[in-house]
Amino acid sequence: MYILTQGFYSLLCVIGFSIIFNLPRRLVPLASLSGMLGWIVYILLQQTATSFIIPAFVGSIFVGLVGELAAIYKKQPATIFIIPGIIPFVPGYGIYYTMFHIIDNNFSQALVTGGESLFIAISIACGVVIATSVVRYIRPYLSQGDGSF
Repeated sequence: MYILTQGFYSLLCVIGFSIIFNLPRRLVPLASLSGMLGWIVYILLQQTATSFIIPAFVGSIFVGLVGELAAIYKKQPATIFIIPGIIPFVPGYGIYYTMFHIIDNNFSQALVTGGESLFIAISIACGVVIATSVVRYIRPYLSQGDGSF
């Protein structure tokens, strides 16, 4: 039940950011679905992994792969599907608590939370880059001469 509620909330999150980013209405469901599935992968890995970086990394690879494949299918830029899809991964809580600890003059804890947030952000970026690279490598094998599946 926990995974379903997390999936639903992430779906709503991605829908909201898709609207804020002015995605065409016909593309919002696909972008939201990729973000929701990526978040479910993140939650499943977070329950089993000991590292806080691996779930964000694998989840962003998943969102990147789905976004790139959706871009090929819909003949749209991949960023339309990837950027809203990775919004749930952004470590806003870590950035907030980093600033909170700085204001509270607890600099050692601010370094810990800031470092974690930085590593999560880097892992998200690396995951998207890896997904994009993989799809660009296999795209000629996916296409049938006209650039579609």
